[in-house]
Amino acid sequence: MTESDIQGTSPTRRSLIGWGGAGLALGAAAAGGAVAMTRTGNDVDPVAADAGAAVDFHGANQAGIATPVQDRLHFAAFDVTTTDRAEFVRLLKDWTEAARRMTAGKAVGEGAHGGLPEAPPDDTGEALGLKPSRLTLTVGFGPSLFTKFDLAARRPGALVDLPAFAGDALDAARSNGDLCVQACADDPQVAVHAIRNLARIGMGKVVIRWSQLGFGKTSSTTPDAQTPRNLMGFKDGTRNIAGTETDRLKKFVWVGEKDGADWMTGGSYLVARRIRMHIETWDRTSLQEQEDIFGRDKGEGAPVGKAKEHDEPFLKAMKPDAHVRLAHPDSNQGSTILRRGYSFTDGTDGLGRLEAGLFFLAYMRDVSNGFVRIQRHLATDALNEYIQHVGSAVFAVPPGVRDKDDWWGRTLFSKEA
Repeated sequence: MTESDIQGTSPTRRSLIGWGGAGLALGAAAAGGAVAMTRTGNDVDPVAADAGAAVDFHGANQAGIATPVQDRLHFAAFDVTTTDRAEFVRLLKDWTEAARRMTAGKAVGEGAHGGLPEAPPDDTGEALGLKPSRLTLTVGFGPSLFTKFDLAARRPGALVDLPAFAGDALDAARSNGDLCVQACADDPQVAVHAIRNLARIGMGKVVIRWSQLGFGKTSSTTPDAQTPRNLMGFKDGTRNIAGTETDRLKKFVWVGEKDGADWMTGGSYLVARRIRMHIETWDRTSLQEQEDIFGRDKGEGAPVGKAKEHDEPFLKAMKPDAHVRLAHPDSNQGSTILRRGYSFTDGTDGLGRLEAGLFFLAYMRDVSNGFVRIQRHLATDALNEYIQHVGSAVFAVPPGVRDKDDWWGRTLFSKEA
């Protein structure tokens, strides 16, 4: 997207009724300066390592999946409160336009100041003066959305309801949702600003069901980068799919034309799991036991008997219940997922224990052959003594927004699509 693309849209005077009903008003004079562009959605470029740059919003796939993982996360699941399909489609178009501007480092609508004094500003303003920070916004549709808008016939077969897994202690208040938005950025205020403004635009039509802030990315989609550590101090998922691995992305992540739901071609499926870690118990466990549980050493992150973290693991050298051995594709009929997890800390619980863990995000071409198969195999994982899955959701992530005239969900909701 270029500056001329933005100026080429039709700027209109912000209405006194703000965002309600009339849709998103655009402002050519909105705040935001020159933007350092990088790339289209699923491409990967070393330039993206520049934390202040912008990631192109347009592409065949949504940005925020294969894009190099940013440092911060604000994830929000929404319930749709309107029953009017046309009103919901209008919201998706408004959200798309707002996302297009925010990912380019620009304020929403006519900005946070200088407008009509009698009306609230279009933008909340806390990101003014901040760089784009590689903000990506990725939207997904939950199974319940297909029921609400009489779209059951268009629900993809691959969007299965997750079964109950061994050890689950799911909190309904932190699970599911009609739709979700994943905001990733290198500046936490940029990510929070994005979700806050989308929620504000959606007032009266959607409401946040639950949300999660994340920090300290726990996975990498960048080739040759070191795998970040989780709050247990270990590297995990060292063979994650890189954004440059076109063949693996096509095989394991992107929905193909013959996968049974035409409107999802170029999309993916997202599984989100809030995994609490029993930090205090883990911190009293011996180093040897910790390394046996993961199946790799804590310093380098190398698998048992190997020297480097990316060395091919010899699974039989690990204990039968080692995490790496059970999660590895060779133990799961080749099943592979793309991980984008983040650490979280949300204070302490009533017993003074740290409320912390991993917010697991994984994208895949098929949920049953991906996360479900792997998670079932992890039922005997030695790590289960130290973790508990407390939140869960699954979403269909539609293809990318192809140009300035396109919008999130067009292939599902547009009658001509």
